[in-house]
Amino acid sequence: MLTLIHAPQSRSSGVIQLLDELGSLDQVAVQTVTVRRLRSGTGAADPANPHPEGKVPLLIHDGAMIRERNAIMLYLTELFPAAGMGIPPGDPQRGTFLSWLAYYGNVMEPVFIGQFVGITHPAYHDVFRGMAEVTATLQTAVERGPWLMGDRYTAVDLLISGVFAWAPDAVPDVPAIRDWVARCQARPSVARTQAFDTARTPA
Repeated sequence: MLTLIHAPQSRSSGVIQLLDELGSLDQVAVQTVTVRRLRSGTGAADPANPHPEGKVPLLIHDGAMIRERNAIMLYLTELFPAAGMGIPPGDPQRGTFLSWLAYYGNVMEPVFIGQFVGITHPAYHDVFRGMAEVTATLQTAVERGPWLMGDRYTAVDLLISGVFAWAPDAVPDVPAIRDWVARCQARPSVARTQAFDTARTPA
């Protein structure tokens, strides 16, 4: 049995969108919980959430917990491979796909959070770099594009473009990146995920 611990309109919404793209949302039990919201400071951890840190998303498969969005997305693309949202082992592009998944969690999120809270320490920049480097990395990829993996839209486009959906003002003023974000947001799964979340958001 698959269960997704989910908070509407949060970082776990990307997993809902991925499940939609995989055609597998109906195969997962979605348990809605509350979380603390970083931007507004509203909300609170939900005692019904089994995540050890009260976060979302959390995927539970027959009792085993899978944490962190990039790990969950990798797990789901391998569990439901038919939609082609992942790159299977043995494919020459597998390493590039895994690198993008890791880059999001290991570099992009720290850079965005650091910028959001105003971290300016040189050591932080030396480890994670900054928005200039993130912009250059994305620009190089999508100018070859149209997607991060070339001619295939995959889970890494969904994951990485998601940060710009939540913070549209953060989209770099680079035409190729803006066009890529627009292509990602034009996916029908985006509107379906918004409707899914709206139906589960308390009035």
